[in-house]
Amino acid sequence: MDAKVYVQVNADFNTDGAMIPRELIWENGEKYVIDRVTDIRQAAARKAGGQGDRYTIEVRGHKSYLFFERAPQLTGNVIGRWFVERKAS
Repeated sequence: MDAKVYVQVNADFNTDGAMIPRELIWENGEKYVIDRVTDIRQAAARKAGGQGDRYTIEVRGHKSYLFFERAPQLTGNVIGRWFVERKAS
């Protein structure tokens, strides 16, 4: 099973231009409000592979990582995609 799950994310941009995720929508349509973003840095996705901007987020009291994978070539409105690493079952 693929460890990388692409998700829809609703985000805001602050006055400095930083992109801040506010809500993610899981593959089954369930919505999760992001209560807090505690860190943003470049980092590798160890389980799923790849690299991007890693957002350390809190959702319902649980810490998790949300990654923004930048598009290799910026064309039109596509700047990248969001993903999370699937937890082992």
